[in-house]
Amino acid sequence: MKRTLYFIICFGFLLLWSSCRKDFDFSPSTGSLEFSKDTVYLDTVFSNISSSTYNLRVYNRSNEDIVIPTVSLQRGDESEYRLNIDGIAGKDFTNVEVLAKDSLFIFVETTIDFNDFSNPNNEFLYTDKIEFDSGANLQDVDLVTLVKDACLIFPSRDTNNVVETLTLTIDGMPVETEIQGRELETAELTFTNEKPYVIYGYAAVPSGETLTVNAGARVHFHRDSGLLVQEGASLQVNGALSTDEDLLENEVIFEGDRLEPIFENVPGQWGTIWLFDGSENNSINHATIKNGTVGVLVDGNADAPIDKLTITNSQIYNSSVYGIFGRNTSINGENLVINNAGQVSLAATFGGKYNFTHSTITNYWTNGSRQFPALLINNFFETIDTIEVRDLVEANFNNCIIYGNDNPEFIVDEVLATGALFNFKFTSCLVRFEDENGTFIGEDNYDFNDITSYENMFFNQDPGFRDSGNNDLIIGDNSPANAEGNTIFSTQVPTDLLGVDRTTSPDLGAYQHITF
Repeated sequence: MKRTLYFIICFGFLLLWSSCRKDFDFSPSTGSLEFSKDTVYLDTVFSNISSSTYNLRVYNRSNEDIVIPTVSLQRGDESEYRLNIDGIAGKDFTNVEVLAKDSLFIFVETTIDFNDFSNPNNEFLYTDKIEFDSGANLQDVDLVTLVKDACLIFPSRDTNNVVETLTLTIDGMPVETEIQGRELETAELTFTNEKPYVIYGYAAVPSGETLTVNAGARVHFHRDSGLLVQEGASLQVNGALSTDEDLLENEVIFEGDRLEPIFENVPGQWGTIWLFDGSENNSINHATIKNGTVGVLVDGNADAPIDKLTITNSQIYNSSVYGIFGRNTSINGENLVINNAGQVSLAATFGGKYNFTHSTITNYWTNGSRQFPALLINNFFETIDTIEVRDLVEANFNNCIIYGNDNPEFIVDEVLATGALFNFKFTSCLVRFEDENGTFIGEDNYDFNDITSYENMFFNQDPGFRDSGNNDLIIGDNSPANAEGNTIFSTQVPTDLLGVDRTTSPDLGAYQHITF
């Protein structure tokens, strides 16, 4: 009984003591807030495209619980910024409470219509402030965003908000699809460097037309977007090497539409550049294609008198599936760099005709496991019920580096079929291929003593790239690829990707070596 009485007395005392606490008595802010940053930079946004969400942390370092009478944007309701405090969105808040020795998160984002402002330079800085309290206690944090004007290409929506889908020309006939997008209009068939282009959905080059992309153009794709080059259409990407110190000024860049640094190297932000079966005379020169699902998808026309795709002096990075995916097609590549793909950097599949000279084909993917090598060559297409075989007319790799962080980094996969061609040859190439388990012993396609398929090869010697993880595939002074190139091929491709002469002492790959 005494123990019970003692418990009741103690519990009652606890209740009495807690009722006297001042934890929930909030004092007005005295202008002594501290902030995680004095300026919130929302990086660069395109007109009418939402920014990422950024955060600001507000600290109450005092021993008192405080209430901030007002937290608001200086521009008020006219501001282009949006705030969120404690899960409530708005532009003006009152009596915001912060406990002693605690902090408050404020989330900031924006969507700005360039046309609401007058600026002749196609970009401007938009600024505002978050103001805390007023009068003598006023404190503020700056908000800054660079806004770029852009040429927006997007499908229409009907009265029921249904997005327009593409009708494509296939085998000479119009075929309705469920692909969201639209055909480019005549006035849109030349992309210039005056403004960036932002594409929503898939933009299709009409049959019989050519999309020309001029030097210095910047093309950005929204999520699940890309470029389709239809039957009878062409793509001409005319990037150039700059003559000034900025070697990338005249390069053409294809990437996603999120410009914040956190998205700079994120794979799979957009779809693909798809060259349909029947598209013709496609060329890409001095371009970077980055962060797509498939960098370039090339279909059909294996026997075209002019290669279906000629790609030169270009780089393809951070593709979530394939860098280049060729299917029974014809591709010629020179000074080409492909790196970091979720599956295969270069897939030369279902037969066809492929020629790559002074190219660096690597895969240092670190975003998960991959099942395939940097380079895959085969002559078949497999469905649930059948395997179709096509002629591999030729697959030649000259003065190339084929390497990566897995082993082996190239596979030559042949399905035997009566009368089917399967021609390939590696000449003066540095490759990664270690048959540690004897898996390929006795297979004719891996007889490295057969000079009809392998000549002057260099195996399993680290190329010594400057920073392969960050797609910097330039080799250094001590690279085993130095001066090992066959001059026959360097004469055909006399300068490297950066315009450096390679005729007298050619290195393997797309770059001549430098001193790091």
